[in-house]
Formats: sequence, structure tokens, C-alpha cells
Amino acid sequence: MSSASPNSAQFYIGVDGGGSSCRARIEDWKGRLLGQGTAGPGTTRIGLDRSMQAIREASEAAVRDAGLSPTALRDTIAGVGLAGIDRKGIRDALRSVTHPFRSVAYASDANIACLGAHCGRDGGIVVLGTGSIGYARVNGRELRIGGYGFPISDEASGANLGLQALQLALRAHDGRIKPTRFLLEVMERFGPDPAGLVEWAEQATATEYATLAPSVLSSAEAGDPFAKEIVAESARHVEVLIHSLVQFGALRISLLGGLSSHLARWLSPETLGLVSPPEGDAVAGALLLARGHELTVPKG
Repeated sequence: MSSASPNSAQFYIGVDGGGSSCRARIEDWKGRLLGQGTAGPGTTRIGLDRSMQAIREASEAAVRDAGLSPTALRDTIAGVGLAGIDRKGIRDALRSVTHPFRSVAYASDANIACLGAHCGRDGGIVVLGTGSIGYARVNGRELRIGGYGFPISDEASGANLGLQALQLALRAHDGRIKPTRFLLEVMERFGPDPAGLVEWAEQATATEYATLAPSVLSSAEAGDPFAKEIVAESARHVEVLIHSLVQFGALRISLLGGLSSHLARWLSPETLGLVSPPEGDAVAGALLLARGHELTVPKG
């Protein structure tokens, strides 16, 4: 592998290949935004070929949005963050995969999110969306906590909130706990008896479990005791993640993801004092990656 000089590139593109979508932004060498594009999921869990296709489609959409020729990608250095990049064999496979760029640097989606949140400086993030993860970069070292995938990991995620709601709803149906309106409404979503819920759960994805999270959060705010306990437990997991990153040496911690603002309300004042708002998003981090934070892979 060789490193490309940042000053030698005509364009830079940052790509966030996430589990639900792939986002791309292209800039000129001065950092001026030229165009943006989106495509379907970019996670490697759908297969590396499909992941690379989403990256290409989002990048080509950004080039079109910028009014550039499709051949502009040949003069572009890319930074790409991929969900699932740490799965066995993926990083090795990326060394030989075909890409449309002049050269490309790959990293995890957590890595680029952290780079973007702190503008390339040391710091940590806790991502709270469909899944969850804690991640930090400090003095060239990296720390990852959790994020191994639902249902074995990803505590405090939307999927985990949904799972706990279903578990409690079944207990209430059996008479093991006293039902509340919240738990009855969860059961009613799947029919008059547990058969519908069980059938759904056998096929449901993490994203589908996470569709129950808004109901859990709103019911907790309304005072339902079971919903409050689910959310309070999730907040305790978030606090552990935050304090673990601080102990690692991360002086700045940002909460990211669709659930972050909701769960932040349940954190202690002490923990909230350790949190600062992100300065940029994951695509901004991918652009920093393109501009020299990692080694790049020349086009083969």
C-alpha cells in the first residue's frame, strides 16, 4: 500500500456506509462542498459486493449532484466508513476489492463518527440508534465497547428497548406481572394472543424491534412503571459506556444516534457534565479520513 498526498487530489469524498443507508459528500481540495448523494445500506453484513455497490451508487449520486463528470471519481481520494468492517476477513478482502476512486481509506463506521464528532481530535462517542456502541480514539489508541450486534449485545439500543418491551408484555399476558396500558398496547400490535407476537419475533430484524422504541420512550415519559424501568436500565448502560471511555482517557464524549437525545434525559447530572455536542457528522469524519488519517489503497 502507499499513501497519496492530500494536496495531489482534485476532489475528496466521504462515505458513511451504515446499516440503513449509505451517505456520501464530495468536496474540492479547499474543502468546499460540491455535492451529496445517498444509496441503500452499506453495511458489510449484507455482503461485501452489495456494500461496495451502495458505496459506488452514493458516490456517483454525489458527483451528479455536484454537476461533475462521472469520471471525476477517478480523480478523487475517498474515505469510507463501513458498518461491520471488523467481521472476520472483511479488512483483508477490502485490500483487493474493485473501487472507482483514485485511492480509498477504509475504517469502521464508529471510527469516522468519532473523527467527525471531534473534528479529528481525540475523544469518544456513544452511538445510540438501532444498535449501540462506545468508541474512543486517544493518543493513537482505540477502544471499542459493545456493538457486537443484536440480540447478544447493543444494550441501550432501539432494538434492545423493543426486545424488553416484548418480554414484559408476554409476562403480563401470562399473569406473572400486573399489566399496564403500555404492555397491553404492545400485545395488541400482534393480535389477541401470543402466537402472532412469537411468529413476528422469529423473523424480525433489529430494525423491526427498534420500531417499538418510540412507544417505550413515550410511555416512560408518561410514567408507566415498566417502560420507565426499561429506559432507566438503558440509561445505566449508557453511563457505564461514558465512564469507561473517560477512564480510557477520552476528555470529550459525544452522544450520537436517534435515541441519544431521549436517553440523555435519564442520565445523572454528573454524567451529563462529561458530554459535549458533536461538531460534525460521520460523513465529515470520512472526509477527514480521506485527507490523511489512515493509509490509502490505490486503485488496482
